[in-house]
Amino acid sequence: MITALRGMKDMLPARAKLYAQIIKTCEEVAKNYGYEQILTPHLEETALFKRSVGESSDIVGKEMYQFEDKGGNDVCLRPEGTAGVVRAFIEAKLDRANVTKRCFYHGSMFRYERPQKGRLREFHQFGCECFGEGSVYEDASIILMVSEIFNRLNIKTTLKINSLGDESSMKSYKEKLVKFLDENDDRICEDCKRRKLLNPIRVLDCKVESCQEIYKNAPVITDSLSDEAQADFEKLQEILTANGVKFEIDTKLVRGLDYYCKTAFEFISNEIGSQSAVAGGGRYDRLVEYLGGRASYGVGFAMGVERIMEILGEAEDERDGVYLCALDAANVDFIYNLGSKLRKKYPVEISYEAKKLQKHLQNADNKNAKIFLCVGENEMKENKIWYKNLETKDEKTIHLDDLEKELG
Repeated sequence: MITALRGMKDMLPARAKLYAQIIKTCEEVAKNYGYEQILTPHLEETALFKRSVGESSDIVGKEMYQFEDKGGNDVCLRPEGTAGVVRAFIEAKLDRANVTKRCFYHGSMFRYERPQKGRLREFHQFGCECFGEGSVYEDASIILMVSEIFNRLNIKTTLKINSLGDESSMKSYKEKLVKFLDENDDRICEDCKRRKLLNPIRVLDCKVESCQEIYKNAPVITDSLSDEAQADFEKLQEILTANGVKFEIDTKLVRGLDYYCKTAFEFISNEIGSQSAVAGGGRYDRLVEYLGGRASYGVGFAMGVERIMEILGEAEDERDGVYLCALDAANVDFIYNLGSKLRKKYPVEISYEAKKLQKHLQNADNKNAKIFLCVGENEMKENKIWYKNLETKDEKTIHLDDLEKELG
C-alpha cells in the first residue's frame, strides 16, 4: 500500500472544514485592516530564500526541499511565505509605484525537519505583508490584527515583543555580542560558533539548553537602540496599551529569519504542550532592497495553521445542507431533477435509492444534514414534499411551489 510521505498529512473532510473555518476568520480580519489576497507559486528559485531568509538560518542550512529541475534550475519548495510575496511585489514593479500595498496569503510551506506535534514537513501558514508604510502605527496594526484573530478563535496567547533596532543599533549591538561570544567560545555549541561568523544575533534563537543558560548574561539589543528605534519601540508599547493588548518585552526575541529590523513579535500558546509560537513577525525594511527592488518599508506576520488546529481540536459539528430522498423507486428521477435545481442555491445530498422513511432519516442524521426532504406516493399526487428540520425537529408538508421560500 502506498502511504503519504513522512511529515505530510491528508486533511479529511472534518479537518479540512476546521482549516477552512480558521482561514475564513483570518481573511475576514485581514480584509477589515485593508489587506487583499495574493497567490504566489509553491516553487521558487533557491536563491530567493538564500538571499532573504539568510545562509545562517536553519531553514536554508538544513531544512529546504531543494533540487535541480529538468532544465538545470536550482529550485526549492517555499519554506516560508514572505520572500515570495516580496519577489512578486518587485516583479510587478510595485516597489517603483510609491504606493502602500497590503497583501494576505495562505497555503502550504515545506521544510525537511523532524515531524512532531504541530510541526510537519508540509504545513500551512496564513500571513500578511505590508509594503511602503514605515510608520510604527502599521506595526501596531499588524499586532492588533493577529490579536483579533486569536480573540475570534477563542485562543489564549501571550504576546512577546522586542526591538531589533535600525542599522546603526544593530552594528553597535553585534560588536558587543561578538565580544561576549568570543569570551564564551569554548562553552557554546558548534551551531552557535557557525552562527557567530554568519549572523551573531541568531545565537539567541538557539534551542540548546546549555547555550540558553549562557545567553542569559549576554548583552541585550534594547541597550543599543538608536534614538529613532527607541522612540518607535516606546510608541509601539503605548499604542498596544491604549488598545488593551497585553504584552511582555523579551530582549532575547530575534525571530528566526535574517531580514527583520526594529519591531519583532511572537504570540505564544501553552495549549499544545510546551510553549510554542503560534504566530510571529515584525518589520523588514531592508528585504525589498536585498532582493533587487527599490528600497521600501516592509512589515508582516505569519501564523502556523496546524498549531492553531491542534489547539481548537475538531471543527464545530453544525448541521448544514439538505438531504433529499424518495420512498418509492418511481420517484427517484423526480427528486434527482429537483435536487439538481436546488443545488444552484443550496448544498444538497440526494439519495439515489428508495428506502423506508426511518432509514432515510438515519442516513440524513449520519450526513449531519439540517433539512430533510422526502416524497412518497401521497406527496407526489398533491405536488407536495415532506419537510423536517433535523435541528429544531419541526416537521410539515409543504407545497413544492413554496419550497425555496421555506429553505430561505
